[in-house]
Amino acid sequence: MSANDDAREARRRLAVAVRAACLEAARAAYEEAAIAGLCHEGAAEVALDAIRTVDVEALARELDEQ
Repeated sequence: MSANDDAREARRRLAVAVRAACLEAARAAYEEAAIAGLCHEGAAEVALDAIRTVDVEALARELDEQ
């Protein structure tokens, strides 16, 4: 595998990890907000805020350690 292929694979792995973290953060936040009684729009805003708080640097470090 070339260095270019390695870099492409590293970017792909990071993108997949970020997507998974965002989906999980949004799902969990929406569920908690809905249980707390927020309407759909309020729960959706909470879910978006959760995505904004995903620590991409931590995900990158975790992937580097693998």
